[in-house]
Amino acid sequence: MLSYIVPFIVLILVVVFIHEYGHYYFAKRYGVGVTDFSIGFGKEIFGWNDKSGTRWKICLIPLGGYVKFFGDRNVYSQADHKEILEKYSKEEQKKLFTLKPLYQRALIVFGGPLANFLLALVIFFSIYTFIGKDFTPAVINEVQKDSPAMVGGLKQGDIILEIDGNEVKSIMEVSKFITMSTDKIIDFKVKRSYDEILLKIKPNIVLSEDNLGNQVNKRMVGIKLGAYNNEINHVKLGPAQSLMHAANEVYYVSISSLKYIGAMIAGKADTSQLGGPIRIAKISGQVADVGLLAFISMMAYISISLGLINLFPIPMLDGGHLMFYALEKVLGRPLSQKTQEGFFRIGMFLLISLMFFTTFNDIKDLGLFK
Repeated sequence: MLSYIVPFIVLILVVVFIHEYGHYYFAKRYGVGVTDFSIGFGKEIFGWNDKSGTRWKICLIPLGGYVKFFGDRNVYSQADHKEILEKYSKEEQKKLFTLKPLYQRALIVFGGPLANFLLALVIFFSIYTFIGKDFTPAVINEVQKDSPAMVGGLKQGDIILEIDGNEVKSIMEVSKFITMSTDKIIDFKVKRSYDEILLKIKPNIVLSEDNLGNQVNKRMVGIKLGAYNNEINHVKLGPAQSLMHAANEVYYVSISSLKYIGAMIAGKADTSQLGGPIRIAKISGQVADVGLLAFISMMAYISISLGLINLFPIPMLDGGHLMFYALEKVLGRPLSQKTQEGFFRIGMFLLISLMFFTTFNDIKDLGLFK
């Protein structure tokens, strides 16, 4: 159990700190007073005050964090401006988040998700620059009898060029593109002799084990891959190429995640694969056992997920506040405190419902009940 908890806490501390620091950075940039910078919720374990009066602290429940601004009842609260003007002096008003221009408030809120995407970008950039990236072409060595691949027309010796429109630059990407596909039919573009052929494959959904030994529903097409000419092409990239490939990976993961979530909402994707803190903790421990590189790579993917989820237009999340600011821009005034509180209650209900659902999946994944 300890082997799961320690990597999980390290993962959460880094990803949440980066997210909250994104808010903090833009808040300080625009002169907003920050009273608290908290990693975790609940009782404070330890902390300190910096020269500007910000309380930096680690709290008991490490499942998130927050940055609290001077004068706010809660993070990003929009109190009545008349009340604010009466309560605070001219000097104090300069530090209030709610009195800042709309674009500054929006940037402060967007800073959290932005920091998460930048963390993932830096991680991928570092891996490709210092460790390298695989560019080994994927060749089909075997097509299993009566498999979806055989039915769809894939043959031994085919070189896989694209999957669902995504260019396959490496043998490592084939499994990723198949797994992330949400359509019933997967488009394969292959090179056969001198021809490029587009084939449609309908995968089987099979309950099997992933590389870490976890039970998952896998999309299987029935092929075994090998390296083209049995040569592995793993190269360290220059800064420009590393940045390009890192940005492409962040973009691909973001778009694929949105497609998957859309498919789940439409009832076309497997919701049993949606996990919460328990599953993340379990996988964190398993990945940490594999090695530091795998753990850091997972950190990048979790960071993208955190940034993406926080941009959803749900009250309580950063995206909910950005939605309020968009309405403020259209209406020419902020929504009333009563209206915002009503939206926050809806957001709280949605988040609690999601928490219960993912926890149910986590517990089922542990085999406590079926």
